[in-house]
Amino acid sequence: MKAPLQAEILRALPAPSAELLCALLRAADAAGVALFLVGGPVRDLLLGRPLRDVDLVATCGAAALRAFARDAVPGARVVAHARFGTLHLERGEAALDLAAARRERYAHDGALPEVEPGSLDEDLWRRDFSVNALALPVSAAARAAHAGLVDPTGGAPDLARRRLRVLHPRSFHDDPTRALRAARLAPRLGFSPTRTTRASLRDALRDGAFSRVSGERYRAELARLFEDGRQGLDPARALRALDTSHVLGALEPGLRMAPSAAASLRRLGRALASPPWPGPAWQVLESGLALWLSPLAPGLRARALVRLGVNGAPAERIAQWPRLRERCARGLRGARGRGAIDALLAALREEELVALYATSDAPARRRIARFAGEDRARRAPLDGSDLVGLGLRGPEVGRALARVRAAWLDGLLRTREEALALAAEYGRHARRRA
Repeated sequence: MKAPLQAEILRALPAPSAELLCALLRAADAAGVALFLVGGPVRDLLLGRPLRDVDLVATCGAAALRAFARDAVPGARVVAHARFGTLHLERGEAALDLAAARRERYAHDGALPEVEPGSLDEDLWRRDFSVNALALPVSAAARAAHAGLVDPTGGAPDLARRRLRVLHPRSFHDDPTRALRAARLAPRLGFSPTRTTRASLRDALRDGAFSRVSGERYRAELARLFEDGRQGLDPARALRALDTSHVLGALEPGLRMAPSAAASLRRLGRALASPPWPGPAWQVLESGLALWLSPLAPGLRARALVRLGVNGAPAERIAQWPRLRERCARGLRGARGRGAIDALLAALREEELVALYATSDAPARRRIARFAGEDRARRAPLDGSDLVGLGLRGPEVGRALARVRAAWLDGLLRTREEALALAAEYGRHARRRA
């Protein structure tokens, strides 16, 4: 398999990321630092896919890497994670991750790894799947040490055969969250787990390894699963794979992927791939959990949220989502005009709105999309100070603003003067009622 050249790597990146990587490579060449592009970005390059992330490994020590990174790119923000020997660089819209080559060991099944300095080969062997254990030299010092693709685990043949293979039999014992990663990667890439990978997963399930991992770590992987909808992944496929392999039941007894949730989860993935749903990952997670868990019994839904470390207001919203969905569905069916739809949907949070879109029928989805893409950004020609100037006070101001906004969205008002006249008329009626 032909290794991509540095120019090909830069072309596969968004322009801001390519500029940040160029700046870092210039500094690395001047300092003689060996940098390698590693993991998923190499896999995607070899598959001809665009790059979303930049993950780099340096063969110098962690202390030397921190010293290099601090001055390598002027204006960049550097965040260090000392426990794992990693750095995160940000400049403007671009970001990349940088780590010293390391090896890992696990104190017990499901533990966070204990890391120590290692070689490039050791760094690749500690990874989850062979297709993610690939490296490309990108700095001059790295190219001097390795002429092309670094592949100690046989990832390139697996890539060609579209196979997902763990690197040792206890891979899922060490890190059970790899099962969730496999469920994301296999459908997204069109890969199939190998027989040895499936056997390793069965062994980890049999030995109870999944009970030893915190809910927060599983929640983070589920956030990535739903977020992958932006790249075309159907979240229902990934969750179904986790269900049929008995991973969901290992997280919480009875937890499953209900067939009735599949269509709405599929729509969620499609919606996230296009405007007007650009919400951050935590909003996407809440939407995904609400849709996935809503068909389950309330008690199981509550236990699943506890297991995943979801609590407080987000847990309450997810638990109450079925009731909110039904109320909004009835309201949409009965709404007459854009103003009535705006009044119904304006109070919803972004994660509730996209979940409602995903679970609605086609006519309701058109109404929700029009509200999200057009009406909620429109501003009526009056504000509260205008109404106070007309003599309105207290709750009357809010009610008058709502009436003016509804009439504005329905096209019954076209000018500020017409809006003032409607508000004044409302004020006269309010005073007579008083």
